[in-house]
Amino acid sequence: MKAAICTLYERDYHYGVGVLSNSLYRQGFRGVIWVGYRGALPPWAAPLVTRRGYQEFAVAADCVLRFIELHTDKFLSNYKPDFMLDVLDRYDPEIEALYYFDPDIVNKRNWQFYEQWVHYGIALCEDWYDRMPAHHPYRLMWLELAQRYGFTSQRELGWYYNSGFIGLHRREKGILLDWQKLLEMLELDGLIDLKRFQLTRGYPYFQGDQCVFNLALMVSTYPLSPIGCRGMDFGGVSLDLMSHAAGAEIKPWRKSLIKSALRGMVPGLTDQAYWRYACVPIPVYSKWQQFWKQFAIKCGAAIGRLSRCC
Repeated sequence: MKAAICTLYERDYHYGVGVLSNSLYRQGFRGVIWVGYRGALPPWAAPLVTRRGYQEFAVAADCVLRFIELHTDKFLSNYKPDFMLDVLDRYDPEIEALYYFDPDIVNKRNWQFYEQWVHYGIALCEDWYDRMPAHHPYRLMWLELAQRYGFTSQRELGWYYNSGFIGLHRREKGILLDWQKLLEMLELDGLIDLKRFQLTRGYPYFQGDQCVFNLALMVSTYPLSPIGCRGMDFGGVSLDLMSHAAGAEIKPWRKSLIKSALRGMVPGLTDQAYWRYACVPIPVYSKWQQFWKQFAIKCGAAIGRLSRCC
């Protein structure tokens, strides 16, 4: 099966893109990773070859990153369905499956697992806020709004899914069209602002793009294949699938691991995963930087043990 990966970044999130790419390659992915970006290209992405509509960086002989400069005023989380549709229809129309990863995710599982996964339905992972009953008031309010745009409830869902990872077969791309339409219609009605990360502070209670994504799942009939929140290392317990550093304050590339440990925040699964894939095959960091961070992780863990004993 011919598959591709895509992600989005701006500002310092290029550090995450590099480490995500390393983790995917070292776990067996071979092919194209499409990277939509706003701002500057990564300093580690050199040399670059200019192609028609994108710039290409070779991770290895059989794996490339293709950088596409974006001209949108949408907050990039709200641009996910647009970008995935562009990859499927414009940039890579021959692929059978597409996977989106947020740039603050590190992959820990062999790529063959992902290729098999999408045969069962849209690949999803539950969020930290994973339980949301079918008759939760937010869900019912969302459905009332969706009915204005011609959507009806197609199934009851009891779980809330994270939009940081999505895997789907081309035949299921309609979910992206539904997600995109809902985002755009809600903005036209003045109910959300796609230029913002936090879409609303009150009714209709869309806290982010993934609330609208969850609504799109409720009004669709495409088969789903979800995995629990431990699939993203949420809760400090791992399925060794992905590690998602969700939340601005815990991005591994921003953390001073020893200082954080002294403040009571010991190195976690996301830190360990990130620094494991920091240098090869893309030298996002030097070998010395990786060595120092691994040392800091051990020191931080020791500080945590000492603080618990005291």
